[in-house]
Amino acid sequence: MKIGVLGTRGIPNNHGGFEQFAEYFAVYAHNEGHEVFVYNSHDHPFQEKIYKGVRIIKCYDPEYALGTFGQFFYDFHCIIDSRRRNFDVILQLGYTSSSIWGKLFPKTSVVITNMDGLEWKRSKYSKGVQRFLKLAESWAVNTSDYLISDSLGIQKYLKEKYSCDSEYIAYGAELYDSEFQDFDNFFESKSLEYFVLIARMEPENNIEMILDGFVESKSSYVFYVVGNVEATSFGKYLKNKFKNKSNIRFVGAIYDMDYLNFIRSNSRIYFHGHSVGGTNPSLLEAMGSKSFIVAHNNIFNKTILGKDALYFNSVSDVSEIMKDEHKTKHIGKVENNFLKIKNQYNWELINSKYINFFKKCLNERF
Repeated sequence: MKIGVLGTRGIPNNHGGFEQFAEYFAVYAHNEGHEVFVYNSHDHPFQEKIYKGVRIIKCYDPEYALGTFGQFFYDFHCIIDSRRRNFDVILQLGYTSSSIWGKLFPKTSVVITNMDGLEWKRSKYSKGVQRFLKLAESWAVNTSDYLISDSLGIQKYLKEKYSCDSEYIAYGAELYDSEFQDFDNFFESKSLEYFVLIARMEPENNIEMILDGFVESKSSYVFYVVGNVEATSFGKYLKNKFKNKSNIRFVGAIYDMDYLNFIRSNSRIYFHGHSVGGTNPSLLEAMGSKSFIVAHNNIFNKTILGKDALYFNSVSDVSEIMKDEHKTKHIGKVENNFLKIKNQYNWELINSKYINFFKKCLNERF
């Protein structure tokens, strides 16, 4: 197959979840004998034409000058370019700034869209933007030939909202099973003597609720918050609100995956507050690093974790859990989640599901 991948800033990953997936999938598909092209922003740090056998197509991305609005023009340039490539399959990752151009996709290609999460629910967006995102979601549904849901919750939502089917293929993660070493040099804490969360500083990730619960618990341990607090007004608000709490440490963004897994693996509790849509990559990474997970109580987290986590709905829930629970009391849950990554969410399996689904779609279409 000749496959084009749109909807990311490009590979190798220098940004986030979809970029990470695009990198893993594209290299896998190439190694399986397919011809794979990935669209990259013109100013992506990687400037070569080929990455591990995957062909890179650079398109002008004015986001550096226009901010988020520039993504609409970048996606437009990518879609227009795809019209001359004769792709068998176009994989569109997300729809936020691309579905407005959906009718411009080449009719000779099978367009498959990963629908991401419920973007219109994100509280960082104004009411007007949320209304637009609902429209963009419907446009993606109507202009795609096939849909992929990376969560059973998203699959159910699409069925109920649009009466349409979608293929459930989750996100993937790697296994991390390193013994703790030289931990005295990590921040100021020793293994199992700190709590941690890793997230973008957005309200729907329930960071404030978690930290309020930590303060209420009067815990003597340290809480490390990993994420770029300067990137959003909410992040700055959180940093200011808890500035006098000496055992809440905002340590900034960390992108080194081995380092992140090390931090997660050795935490007393890994808190996962994400509540809007999809199978969140950081959740699977926590499972693969043998973290004990306490997650926000919602369908997206529960369909992945099931009985192998504790859940919270409120500040008091967080506080009570912190007082009594920790990793050594829940080794069974930790091991079960690790096995889920090994057997259900490993990249080899996830990538092969994508390839098989592409073949199925092509057979149905032609």
